[in-house]
This record gives sequence, C-alpha cells and structure tokens, in this order.
Amino acid sequence: MSQRLLSAAFFTLVLISVACSPVKKNNKPTPAGSSGSAVQLRNRITDYAQKYVGSTYKYAGTSPSGFDCSGFTSYVMKEFKIKISPASSAQAKEGRAVALDRTQPGDLIFFGESKNRISHVAMVVKRSKAGIVCVHSTTSRGVIVENVSTSNYWKPKILFARDVVSK
Repeated sequence: MSQRLLSAAFFTLVLISVACSPVKKNNKPTPAGSSGSAVQLRNRITDYAQKYVGSTYKYAGTSPSGFDCSGFTSYVMKEFKIKISPASSAQAKEGRAVALDRTQPGDLIFFGESKNRISHVAMVVKRSKAGIVCVHSTTSRGVIVENVSTSNYWKPKILFARDVVSK
C-alpha cells in the first residue's frame, strides 16, 4: 500500500512540475507594449522580406524581378494586407512616427537630406545595442541586410522612422 502511495505522490509531483513550467515558444523577446501576435506578425514580415535578399535593383521596380527601395517595402507589406504607397516620400507620411531607439521589426526608416527630401527607405529587421539592422533595396547591391547604424554611408543620412504595421 505504501509503495502505491509513493508512486502516486511521485506521479503527482511530476505532473505539477510539468504543468507549472513555462513554455518557451520562441527566443525572441516581446517588446514592451506589444502583444505576442503583433510581434509574430512583425517577425513574419521581416522573415518574408529577407527571402528577397539578392534580388536586383531596378528603378521604379515593384516586383522580385527588380525592386527600388520603396517598391520593395510596399511589395512586402502588400503580402500582409498592409497598404502603403510605392513612393518613399509618401511612405514617409504614412503610419505613425516612432523614435529610432524604439523601432521594431517591420518599421520603416527614412534617409535623406531633410524631411522634405527623402531619398531612401529601409525596413527594420532588428534593433539592439549594436544598432539597427535593416533589409532594403540599394542601387549598388540590390536587396541586402545591413546595420545602417554602423554604415559610413547610411548612418549620416538617417532621418526618422515610421510604424506602418500597427497604424
């Protein structure tokens, strides 16, 4: 009888410990103020965007046969039913402003001389202490992923960011 009680007690402890253990769904932390599903959407957007790394640059291009910067961002967002203009100057006014140090995957970063002279747009893949990593279509290298915060070329041209995902 006591052997059965010990076995039942052990089984109960195992069940309790399993039931009370946290379940880890992924290794990506949820940013403050974001729901899990919003984070998943943002990660799906950036994962999809990165599938086009290596695509060539094409002036006014809006398809995998060739993208310009804003054609690329609008093409990616369209896949997720997020409608944005194919022009970077118009994208710069869409969604809502977000501080550069609060950007999240899927946010757009704009580059240029001033707010009235937008010359480029890129999509945030991740932000960390090391900087802001973006996926974007460049005239010289096509669609690439790079840290724009450490780039001698892009860093001085960074202007602001917009959140077009959670409009």
